[in-house]
Amino acid sequence: SGEVYYRSKYLRSDTYNCNIEANRIMVSEFGTMAYPDPCKNIFAKAFSYLSHTIPEFTDNCLINIMKAGDDFYATGETNFIRKINPQTLETLEKVDYNKYVAVNLATSHPHYDSAGNVLNMGTSIVDKGRTKYLLFKIPSSVPEQEKKKSCFKHLEVVCSVPSRSLLHPSYYHSFGITENYIIFIEQPFRLDILKMATAYIRGVSWASCLAFNKDDKTWFHFIDRRTKKEVSTKFYTDAMVFFHHINAYEEDGHIIFDIIAYTDNSLYDMFYLKNLSKDFEENAKLTSIPACKRFVVPLQCDKDAVVDSNLVTLPSTATAVKEKDGSIYCQPEILCEGIELPRINYDYNGKKHKYVFATQVQWSPVPTKIVKFNTQTKEMLQWGQDHCWPSEPVFVPRPDAKEEDDGVVLTCVVKTDPKDPPFLLVLDAKTFTELGRAIVNVEMHMDLHGIFIPQQDMKTETE
Repeated sequence: SGEVYYRSKYLRSDTYNCNIEANRIMVSEFGTMAYPDPCKNIFAKAFSYLSHTIPEFTDNCLINIMKAGDDFYATGETNFIRKINPQTLETLEKVDYNKYVAVNLATSHPHYDSAGNVLNMGTSIVDKGRTKYLLFKIPSSVPEQEKKKSCFKHLEVVCSVPSRSLLHPSYYHSFGITENYIIFIEQPFRLDILKMATAYIRGVSWASCLAFNKDDKTWFHFIDRRTKKEVSTKFYTDAMVFFHHINAYEEDGHIIFDIIAYTDNSLYDMFYLKNLSKDFEENAKLTSIPACKRFVVPLQCDKDAVVDSNLVTLPSTATAVKEKDGSIYCQPEILCEGIELPRINYDYNGKKHKYVFATQVQWSPVPTKIVKFNTQTKEMLQWGQDHCWPSEPVFVPRPDAKEEDDGVVLTCVVKTDPKDPPFLLVLDAKTFTELGRAIVNVEMHMDLHGIFIPQQDMKTETE
């Protein structure tokens, strides 16, 4: 009825409560290591150092929102997630993945299958020296007789992929999925476990234990969802750093997947506080702008194919060249440059899609516009205004929509001048024309990932 309500609340995590009570950072974060109270005596300090080989990870779940069963969880990239009430935004119980599956880290970009089950990936780094990546499934419902139990009690490991290096597992932020395959990209942006174990004693953050090797390869792993086995052919491309998968699908014996990738890790360095100074624009320019890359991988390729031949038979500039040792070197088609935080109509997840909704970035990771990109015609529609900084666009399909872009796009916009109030912007997803904006007179920060929850999914605690 033309009304919009605004509600905002800090996640009342254990980390938040602990820090607020002590009035200082007490729990280590990815970029900030917490240390013993300077007022403690020397023995208490020494004990604190000894017991913090790997300090307990934070539950400051600030990246995304995940739906599991009828419930919603705030997620980060550690083994902790926090249940929230989506109506009151109250912080509820804390869930430790590690109680159900041997992972120390997990992505904040899970996938959902047609039955509503959650598929996610995590890294196991302390399991008897066997560093591996695990794909696990959280069921959307539990058997009737166990209604009081959580769906996490029925969590199952689907498969595992051993890390190419036991002490240097790859960092990853998302993974891909098609009807029959899981796509996992092992990039040469790696976590040094030994450095991480001694970070506390050395007085450095965990972020400093990540290193990019530009001379290494990026390996593609394809896991058959039915057999739970990895495809034996080795596929790889050049060194790159990437965070976001856009989508993936299968066509004529090929897997096609789109990602946003960089040639280095300069994006990471920009988020250190020392680089977010008043001279941000002068000091912090990306040395690698994001590129939307499409890889076309021939899974059903001729075993007797000639060495150095391109095995891609679909019309694309992407190539997959057979090498002497039988491995296949893949080169992408560049669809466009300068976009990040990509979203699609999730009804097309794992299927052939046409449209990508994303933010447009220039010299920095701060978005200046939002865009709608057509992967087939390469056309781009844009929305932007002076002194407006939009967040990641969220596509919401119209109920009973028949076309991929039939719906609206939502984005929260903050203004350069703190006195100018922020607003929620609603665009027609087909034309990118403005349908309306709701201005709220509050202080709002630029957000990361968000979720739209339809009214019928808003089950409250009492229900």
